[in-house]
Amino acid sequence: MLKVECLPRSQSGSVLIIVLWVCIGLVSIALYFANTMTYELRASDNRVSGVVADQAIEGAARYVSLVLLNYATNGAVPDSSQFKCEAVPVGDAKFWLIGRDPNEGNFTEPHFGLVDEGGKLNLNNVSTNVFQYLPNITVDFSDAIMDWRGTNGVVSLDYNSLGYAAKNSPFETVDELRLVYGATEDMLVGEDLNRNGVLDKSEKDLNSNGELDPGLFEDVTVYAREPNFHADGSSLTNVNTAQEGQIKSLFQNLGTSRENQMWTAITNARPISGILGFALVCNKAGLSSDNFATIANSVTTSTNTYFRGRVNVNTANSDVLTAMFMGGNVDEQTAISAAQTLVSYRQQNSNNLNSIAWVIDALGNNSDVIKKMAAGDYLTTHSYQFTADIAAVGAFGRGYRRVKFIFDVSDGTPKILYRQDLSRLGWALGEKAREDLVAKDTQ
Repeated sequence: MLKVECLPRSQSGSVLIIVLWVCIGLVSIALYFANTMTYELRASDNRVSGVVADQAIEGAARYVSLVLLNYATNGAVPDSSQFKCEAVPVGDAKFWLIGRDPNEGNFTEPHFGLVDEGGKLNLNNVSTNVFQYLPNITVDFSDAIMDWRGTNGVVSLDYNSLGYAAKNSPFETVDELRLVYGATEDMLVGEDLNRNGVLDKSEKDLNSNGELDPGLFEDVTVYAREPNFHADGSSLTNVNTAQEGQIKSLFQNLGTSRENQMWTAITNARPISGILGFALVCNKAGLSSDNFATIANSVTTSTNTYFRGRVNVNTANSDVLTAMFMGGNVDEQTAISAAQTLVSYRQQNSNNLNSIAWVIDALGNNSDVIKKMAAGDYLTTHSYQFTADIAAVGAFGRGYRRVKFIFDVSDGTPKILYRQDLSRLGWALGEKAREDLVAKDTQ
């Protein structure tokens, strides 16, 4: 019969303690690896959501191309009511088109839609006396802009201290402004750090006025270009060089006496500087805005193939319009008042903006602003370049991505001129979109 010897009690206790420590170690290792796998699973899920959001943005870009092909014809600006631009589903992802409200309301949530580049000042064409009247821009910095784009430079600036030389050629992107001597973040982006058009909770109201004060990026472009021909490539009627028969054919539906009257008025006014000047001539000859709208898209005052530097008065904000007017030697108070009047008129008469003649209706044909703007070719009601600022998230609101595209339709077919990843700027869809995503994901 076998005899079992028991260990001393002290040794048995030591073994038990060792076993317990080993068990604790094994459990700790198991918990560590389980926790690591949980984090890895979440990270993988986020990476998948990011890839899904990336693909949603690519799909959104194709969607915008189709929208522009259908609605941005003959220089028209697509209305956000014509297509979906908020929380548009693409599989498990959703995308938004971050836009700007043309009525300039003081909103706390982003406006969604396309952004018209034609409503901005062209960095390569506008003169320094216009730039200097934009908010937060100094005369020195407006001179520096001219120096940067000028072939030989216009002022003496110490770029050597910055470690590079002035470009002395046209701007290729708006972000080149960061390189211009004297540029600061406050000057370029203002209070809108994530560049979504509203004052978010994470952004400071630096001057405590309760409103968003954006920077120069909001008001300038390098892409605005308007073709001086029909969509099918045929020529417009140049009212400065057209013969009597061509001019009269424009007004043939108004009767012979009106044809003769308009021919006399136009020939007496030649040379006419721009489309607003032509509208003013017609207005003073008694032609109604509705009748002018029937011919507005068929005429020109120039032989240029393209116009660069015109601003679309249908979409330009009050800051851009004020700077345009003051740059045309209109006094500040008159310029501010006229800009606000035009923005209000647009809001109240959204269906009556078919031609440049509405500006005369809004301000009157004796307005100093109308006279100064009609003396040159500064304004238009057509646009052919648009920004699609696309933000997307994957399933469960994860994988946030944001990419800005610039589209051009001046040659008839939408094409992408520029793209820039803005994901680094952080969440730009506002609190409502975040709350909606969280609410749906927790149901």
